[in-house]
Amino acid sequence: MTLTELKYIVAVARAKHFGHAAEACFVAQPTLSVAIKKLEDELGVVLFERGGAEISVTPLGAQIVAQAERVLEQTAAIKELAKQNKDPLSGPLRLGVIYTIAPYLLPPLVKTMIASTPQMPLVLQENFTVKLLEMLRQGELDAAIMALPLPEHGMSLQALYDEPFVVAMPSQHPWAARSRIPAEDLKSETMLLLGNGHCFRDQVLEVCPEMSRYSAPGNGMQRTFEGSSLETIRHMVASGIGLTVLPRASVQDMEGRDGMLQFRYFDNPEPTRRVVLVWRKSFTRKAAIDAVCEAVAQCKLPGVTPVAKGEAQ
Repeated sequence: MTLTELKYIVAVARAKHFGHAAEACFVAQPTLSVAIKKLEDELGVVLFERGGAEISVTPLGAQIVAQAERVLEQTAAIKELAKQNKDPLSGPLRLGVIYTIAPYLLPPLVKTMIASTPQMPLVLQENFTVKLLEMLRQGELDAAIMALPLPEHGMSLQALYDEPFVVAMPSQHPWAARSRIPAEDLKSETMLLLGNGHCFRDQVLEVCPEMSRYSAPGNGMQRTFEGSSLETIRHMVASGIGLTVLPRASVQDMEGRDGMLQFRYFDNPEPTRRVVLVWRKSFTRKAAIDAVCEAVAQCKLPGVTPVAKGEAQ
């Protein structure tokens, strides 16, 4: 039995798919499948029920997977304990960031971190929230910046800032004459949203109930395009396809002086998202976590409101 085999069975239990689990572990599917079969033979038990589109965990397998998760977490804790006598600000910090935050936060954050803690370079990973949480659990990341709400995670987190959402429209759109936009008015427009997997898409649908309510066919609102990035969608809006909702930090010029887009805040209650830093409770480099929080607070992102340290989530 090896730690790698334990890592594989945890990945399969979470993904419920051998191929997806192999991708998450960065190995070929045959490699993962052979290792799991070897572990099952060694233990003399069946961990997973094969067959059908989705893999299921046997009752005994679920208990073994739960124990494997604890073993992997404790293994990561041992590695962290070995660093306790060293400078917690010395050496790389592996930091994950979700796609809709990274392009806007990372340029000032990296610059600030180089100035404040040059001895702690950032090893950066952009990905979806679910994938970053998985990498945190497996010890592949030290911390990650993402937005609430999060799925159940059992980790420590610190709020960083609150960020309002804004409506982006072509410069010639009739709404450009308005000062603010009621969320319910979006039901009459063609909306461009990020595709499935992006938490910002889910946040927009959650905080703008009218968008979710009227997105069904025949209810007025249309989603003619689901893009993989906010910048792609921004260009589609500029071309006149429809409107979109953006996080405020992604908009440097609310006045739209480039002539292609106009941006407007929502009417109250104004939809926002809370951006947080998440890390394993067993992670011992607390000074490194504090350094990242302090650096983010110094980044001066447009339109965001820093959250006081220790404020309730």
